[in-house]
Amino acid sequence: MENSLHTDSFARGVRDAVPLLLAIAPYAVILGAQASRTGLSTPELGLMTGLNFAGGSEFAAIQLWHNPLPVLTIILLTFLINSRHIIMGAALMPYLRHLPRRKVLPALFFMADEGWAVAYSRTLKNAATMPADRCLNLAYFLGACFPFWPVWLGFSVMGALAGPVLGDVEAYGFAMAFPATFIVLLRGMWKGFRAARSWMVSLAVAAAVYLLFPGHAYVLAGTFSGLLAAWFWGEKA
Repeated sequence: MENSLHTDSFARGVRDAVPLLLAIAPYAVILGAQASRTGLSTPELGLMTGLNFAGGSEFAAIQLWHNPLPVLTIILLTFLINSRHIIMGAALMPYLRHLPRRKVLPALFFMADEGWAVAYSRTLKNAATMPADRCLNLAYFLGACFPFWPVWLGFSVMGALAGPVLGDVEAYGFAMAFPATFIVLLRGMWKGFRAARSWMVSLAVAAAVYLLFPGHAYVLAGTFSGLLAAWFWGEKA
């Protein structure tokens, strides 16, 4: 009986994630095609996307993939871009703290932006009528998050293999999938201007630094300005 409930919850998570699964495939192809042009081998790309599993930092790393390889810069950028997962994980912990870490930590490996948004949205809906320890079923979380891993890995490898044949895959309009996906996520998670102030500060500062200064300083500027804004408004609250 319990196994059947877990299976049903996992399947429900997969169903809720399907629209976003279809959306990430095109920009996984773009990542693979870009990687093939930098000289990164297909097995190396597979290791990067499979072990890192965070598209934003992978696109940033690909842009820096040249000889000599700026290893420290890539590590720093990867940490800064992926640091959002700290906040994402913290947002889920009130609903997962009753579970053993040996189950929660492996599950969190598969947490990407899209899967997190699906699971967190469901959690907030449940929180209106359920106690915290029943708002997020771990099987549902895995169903919403895990499918993104093979899709991201598989389509990025396909992009690496097809890139030399197809040429500039961005000419097919695949790049629109990336901003479109995050606009959909933002719309679904929107709670009003007040809750989004820190995010807007981070966006504005990052955009300004990107336009005014060369290099990747905009990542650092956007990260820390957002953190400072969150601290400032949190203190006032």
